[in-house]
Amino acid sequence: MLDSFVGINTEEKQSLIDAIPEITVLIAGADGTIDTTEVAWAKKLTGIRSYTNPESLQEYYGYVGDEFEDKLNALIKELPEDVNARNTILRDKLTKLNPILAKLKAEHAYGLYNSFISFAEHVAKASGGFLRMWSISGEEKEWINLPMLNKIEKPEEEA
Repeated sequence: MLDSFVGINTEEKQSLIDAIPEITVLIAGADGTIDTTEVAWAKKLTGIRSYTNPESLQEYYGYVGDEFEDKLNALIKELPEDVNARNTILRDKLTKLNPILAKLKAEHAYGLYNSFISFAEHVAKASGGFLRMWSISGEEKEWINLPMLNKIEKPEEEA
């Protein structure tokens, strides 16, 4: 499982896989309602990313896609309906990714971090707005850059 992500254990790899459903619920539910359009787009996006990303991320999104719907549904059922309580739990879960990302090779950590941010933005833009302009709500803007994650800079190119 995620053989290209060396230096982390199976539980940590699972936490990375769980991150995409967690990000989906955080962003899709930020305004109080988990929008089915955003959820449907998130599911589709995991499939697209399983063949359009660099190889390590293709493998990652393949695993995410295999478990996405089940993980997402379980997460929605187990989390509180109260948006503040739900967001606090999700923020805490996603914060636990920081030490995991720090263990990865710099290029993998950078790729995942940027993929998470991009994923959150795509989910936020999946519904609302006129011609998708102004489609990111104020509540989504608060979370879209995943402020609980430590920013990871692009590693220097190897000579």
